[in-house]
Amino acid sequence: MGEVTYIDAIREAQHDLLDADDRVFIYGQDVGHFGGAFKATRGLKDLFPDRVIDCPISEDAMIGLAVGASIEGMRPIIEMQFADFSSVGFNQIVNQAGPHFYRTGVPAPITVRLPCGGTPGSGPFHSQMMESIYAYYPGLVVVTPATVSDAYSMLIDAVALDDPVLYCEHKFLYRWLKSDKLKDDEERLPIGQARIVRAGKHASVVAYSAMVHEALRAADLLAEEGWEIEVVDLRSVKPLDTDTVIASVARTGRLLAVGEAFPWGGVTAEIVSRVTNDGFHLLDAPPQRLNSRDTPVPYHPNLWEAHRPTLESISAAIRNLLQL
Repeated sequence: MGEVTYIDAIREAQHDLLDADDRVFIYGQDVGHFGGAFKATRGLKDLFPDRVIDCPISEDAMIGLAVGASIEGMRPIIEMQFADFSSVGFNQIVNQAGPHFYRTGVPAPITVRLPCGGTPGSGPFHSQMMESIYAYYPGLVVVTPATVSDAYSMLIDAVALDDPVLYCEHKFLYRWLKSDKLKDDEERLPIGQARIVRAGKHASVVAYSAMVHEALRAADLLAEEGWEIEVVDLRSVKPLDTDTVIASVARTGRLLAVGEAFPWGGVTAEIVSRVTNDGFHLLDAPPQRLNSRDTPVPYHPNLWEAHRPTLESISAAIRNLLQL
């Protein structure tokens, strides 16, 4: 199909899901003829008029409807216009969908698409990374695809799960990230399994979502200085593939965990905690982590660049780690 973008992969996955299973429907604000805020549902209303449904501006009601439909046998996909707005439906996600199977024995297989992460000028209300918040709660699966093929296959797999899934799609990747193929069956991995995207021997950089690409750029830069940096793409943060991370640290002896979320707690802290607990004997230096700054996300593009991990800050953190 020619060059495929990250947002194309999400749209094609939803098309294929709707086409394959009458239980699947899409519910969200402006997902119908408008095609969604980022055009991830463009044209789907024409093809599946009864199962691509516009909803009122009420995230709480959106998730409530999805939970009710799921326990009656449907497979809803909810599109949040921005991940930040999912906080309005937070109670339904963590207190209804998450524990529903534990409480009743009846699964609640909903998939909530969360357009997350910053872009220049988006500011504090349209840029947040929400994965750490949802990963805290039992019963929820949280995925963070970083490639075009994962954007497709992980959405297919998310809808197939009987668990509620938070599908964290990074807005910066929507049209920036491109591939010559939609699917890569040889590289396809199940949810919960990380991928080594660059082999190395001097340090391990563990990242997810858009930060995988920043980490790869930093590894390329460090290679010019003679360092071989291993990069691990987590792919999902819950479940978190501790085994692959520790195996990487066993090869390199050093760990840097990188995430775009705020620094307090969260995924990078969990990675450092698990490696320290289960792989302390493998470490040649204290494990490090790098996150965005502990402030709301700025509007100004220059401040936004200074707020989040970048090629420069990741490279500096790796150099520091190599000297420890």
